[in-house]
Amino acid sequence: MKIKVSKQILESILINLQPFLEKKDASQITSHIFFKTENNRCFIKATDSEIGLEIVTNQIMIDHEGSFTANGKKLLDIIRILKDDEITLEVLDNTLNIRQKRSKFKLPTFDFNSFPKFPTIEDKPKVTINSQNLIQNLKKISSSIDNNNPKFELNGALINIKSDSTDIVGTDTRRLSIVSLENSNSNELSIIIPKKAILEIQKLFLENIDMYYDDTNLIIINDNYYFYTRLINGKFPDYRKIIPNTIKHTIVLPKKSMISSIKMITTISQEIKMTILSDRIIFNSLSTENVEAKTELEINTGLDEKLDLNYNSKYILDFISQIDSDHFELLINETNIPFVLKENNFMTIIMPIVV
Repeated sequence: MKIKVSKQILESILINLQPFLEKKDASQITSHIFFKTENNRCFIKATDSEIGLEIVTNQIMIDHEGSFTANGKKLLDIIRILKDDEITLEVLDNTLNIRQKRSKFKLPTFDFNSFPKFPTIEDKPKVTINSQNLIQNLKKISSSIDNNNPKFELNGALINIKSDSTDIVGTDTRRLSIVSLENSNSNELSIIIPKKAILEIQKLFLENIDMYYDDTNLIIINDNYYFYTRLINGKFPDYRKIIPNTIKHTIVLPKKSMISSIKMITTISQEIKMTILSDRIIFNSLSTENVEAKTELEINTGLDEKLDLNYNSKYILDFISQIDSDHFELLINETNIPFVLKENNFMTIIMPIVV
């Protein structure tokens, strides 16, 4: 096999494939990137067996068709140090030769027939919700997904497709974020997508896509990418029990002023005490050290009683960073029980800090 390609194109492809490689054990074929040429197109893919991506391109000149694998990290390291010019990749005697003018490198290859097969879309049902809506709203709840919880189902986002609506949910047990979409669905579906896959989906896909699923995998494809992720096998907590049935107080808050007030306190402490009065909100640091930060925001809250909320500022800032409106709602019942931040169909329920 022999191909020629510009450095810029090859480097971009290899960078996109890095998150899909096995990082810990270079002796595994899953640490390799797989190349295959066919019908004037090049198919390049990587997988750690949990998540995988295939990139299809016709921007590579094919001298001789064939297939090979090469260590993905080492290949990218080599390409990065080369000049912005054409690069030749050629397989000779089971060795990948990388050449550019007077520079030459060699990498060992593995048997490409041993590279893991990707799941196919054959006989798999198609996800019926708007794919762009799904991707945009996965981003909104992704910061609430846990990273390394022993309950594996909490390390992913729940997509709960019902006949008349779809809920997209993430939680790290200290907060729970939900986006609810009103739509009509022919098939009901409940799957849990790993957080790592969600982050990659957001980077790769901006336009309309096709999505397929079974009990094990979710597959997303467009003209250039074929992406798959294994789904998390588990039972997601019943998030509907966390949503308050009634709300005692609803306060409309200005986005910019809240960000400014909260960030002023975070110079001292991530944990904040917020005292809500009828005509203002007082922000205080909850730090136990002999330091203090305090500021006030003049605002008509409509409250006829004093309420204190103690919380991790990160949770509110994460919510605010995902909203488009200039205002959002704070929904409260009592001190020391969960409160709700809401903008249109997006809400985050936060556990307060009990002191």
